[in-house]
Amino acid sequence: MLDGAFLADPPTGPAAVLAEAGEVPQAKLTRLLKGCDVEDLTKTQARAVGALAARHPHDEIVDVAAVEGALRHNHAVVTSNASHIRELAAAAGANLAIHSV
Repeated sequence: MLDGAFLADPPTGPAAVLAEAGEVPQAKLTRLLKGCDVEDLTKTQARAVGALAARHPHDEIVDVAAVEGALRHNHAVVTSNASHIRELAAAAGANLAIHSV
């Protein structure tokens, strides 16, 4: 359980978020990502993301990667899709701090 999750300084996000930001021009997300450390997806992390995705029928692997990273680092998640993040955290058996934007 994550009771004391925090926002990292600088924030960390999975590389998949960077890819998603490039799909459609998203000025706010692009600005936010400039101040973030973007974490490459290792083979170990990819397996952990896949395992979490298998626990919840969720079609957005970017959200799954964000939750996996937050759980691993004990970080909060900043998202515009809080309901999906909350469902994924529950599937992982975790209480994750979520900040909606």
